[in-house]
Amino acid sequence: MLIGEHRHTIDDKNRLSLPAKFRKEMGRAVVITPGLDSCLFVFSAKEWEKISGRLSAGDSSILQADNRGFNRFLLGGAVEAPVDAVGRMLLPEHLREHARLKTNVVFLGVVDRAEIWDEETWSAYRKGVTDNANALAEKLGQAGVK
Repeated sequence: MLIGEHRHTIDDKNRLSLPAKFRKEMGRAVVITPGLDSCLFVFSAKEWEKISGRLSAGDSSILQADNRGFNRFLLGGAVEAPVDAVGRMLLPEHLREHARLKTNVVFLGVVDRAEIWDEETWSAYRKGVTDNANALAEKLGQAGVK
């Protein structure tokens, strides 16, 4: 399980260290893809197989415009990234631009994936969620989440 918040720095060669706590669980290669809310999603190869399988499953997958569009966004922008001996992975420019990553980033563990956020973007997003946590909990309760 991936949890926690970890701060890291992108080096001048566009490399980023995977947090040590995530390395064992994620393995020697990860899949990095455009995420939602201006972040990147990082999946282990095993988890990526599950996600991509669910997204492409069913006869309607290629027949419905929303499915095609989201698959193009998530699957088409994905890259396999080897993790080197010291835990670094290369961030392609198109993904760095998607998440507007500067130098300082935050890794978040979100159970089945990691997220990479620009430090300033994450701070603003976290403040918004924190300020609305009670209302969000109420909505989830009304939707049947316990």
